[in-house]
Amino acid sequence: MKITRVEPIYLRLPDINERCDGSQDTLVVRVSTDSGIVGVGEVDSSPAVAKAAIEAPMSHKICRGLAECVLGEDPIEIDRLVHRMYEGTIFMGRQGAVIQAMSGVEIALWDIFGKAVKRPVYQLLGGGFRKKFRAYASILFGDTPKETEEIGKRWVGAGFKAVKFGWGPMGQSEESDIAHVRAARRGIGPDAELMIDAGLCWDTATAIRRSKQFEEFRPTWLEEPLHPDNVEGYGRLVAQSPIKIAAGEEVCDIKEFQRLMDVGGIDVVQVDVTRMGGLARSKRVGWESAERHRLCVNHSYKTGVNIAASLAFVAALPNSHYFEYCVEQGALRQTLTKQRFPVVDGEIGVPEEPGLGVDLHESIVEKYRVK
Repeated sequence: MKITRVEPIYLRLPDINERCDGSQDTLVVRVSTDSGIVGVGEVDSSPAVAKAAIEAPMSHKICRGLAECVLGEDPIEIDRLVHRMYEGTIFMGRQGAVIQAMSGVEIALWDIFGKAVKRPVYQLLGGGFRKKFRAYASILFGDTPKETEEIGKRWVGAGFKAVKFGWGPMGQSEESDIAHVRAARRGIGPDAELMIDAGLCWDTATAIRRSKQFEEFRPTWLEEPLHPDNVEGYGRLVAQSPIKIAAGEEVCDIKEFQRLMDVGGIDVVQVDVTRMGGLARSKRVGWESAERHRLCVNHSYKTGVNIAASLAFVAALPNSHYFEYCVEQGALRQTLTKQRFPVVDGEIGVPEEPGLGVDLHESIVEKYRVK
C-alpha cells in the first residue's frame, strides 16, 4: 500500500470573530492510498498557514512540504514517516505551525492503519486503559456574570457533571474575575465539577492571588493562567496555589512539555493531538506525564475528527479520566462528521469502529471549503 495523495482541506464559517472559539475554522487532511483506503486527520492551527506547510514544493533537501515527504510511501510505517516529515521540514519547521500541520497527516495515517487491519486506533496505540471518560462541557465565559451563570445552568441541565469556563472577560479586573467564577459555580450548582480556563491573562503574582481567591469555589483546576513562555512563573504558582494548575495546549514540542512539567511543575498536562504532531508524539508526552504521576487530559476545541483522535489518545494512557468536550454550536463542530459522540450520564465512550471511526459529511465539506 502506498500514499497517492495528501489533500489539506481548509474549512471556514462565513463569519468569524475574535472570540477564542477554535471551531470557527479548521484544516482537515485527507490522505489517499492506492488500495482505496482513505484516512482523515485534523490540524488546530492557522488553517491557511498549515495548508501551505503541507503543500509547499521542495526548496531544498530539508525544506519541503509535508506532502512531498510522504507521497509514495507506505502509510503503515508511521514512525518513519513522522521522522521524514520532521527532517524534511527542519529548515522551516521544528516547532509551531509545521508541527501542527504534521498532526493532520499523522492522524490520517493512523486512520488508514486502523481501517487496513480493521482495528480501532486506540488498540493500535496499545490502549484500552479506559473505555469511558468524564466529559466536561468546554465553553467560554459569558459577557456578564449573569450570562456565565445561565451558561452553567444550561450545560448541567444537558447532563454534564463537569463544566469548564474559559477566556472571555477573564483578566479585566479582580472584581470581575471573582464575580464570573462565583457565577459559574452558582450556575452549575454545588455538585458538578468546575474548571476555570483563565486564557493567559495574568502575571505570576496575580495568578497566585487569584488561585487563592478562587479556592472557595472549589475548582478542579485553574488552566493556563500564565503565558506559555512563563515556565518559571508556573513553578512559583504551583508552589503556592491551593488548587491544581493545568497547562500545555500551546505546546507542540516534547522537550518543552518536559520543562513545563519539571520546571513549571504543572499538575494537569493538556495535550492537543491536532497540534502536537499527531498521536505518536502525544502518546510520548502522555507517558512522560504518567511517569511523573501527573494527570493528562486532552485539549479539543475543533470538530469530531479531533474528538475521535483525542479519544484514541486518552484511551491509550493510564493517567487520564477526563475528556474536554467542546460544546460550541457552530456548523463545523456540530455537523462536519456523521458521528456526534453523545455524552450519556456525563460520560463519553471511545469509538470501537476501525480507524478513528469517523466519516465526513461531504456536503458540509463542500459548503464551507475555502477554494
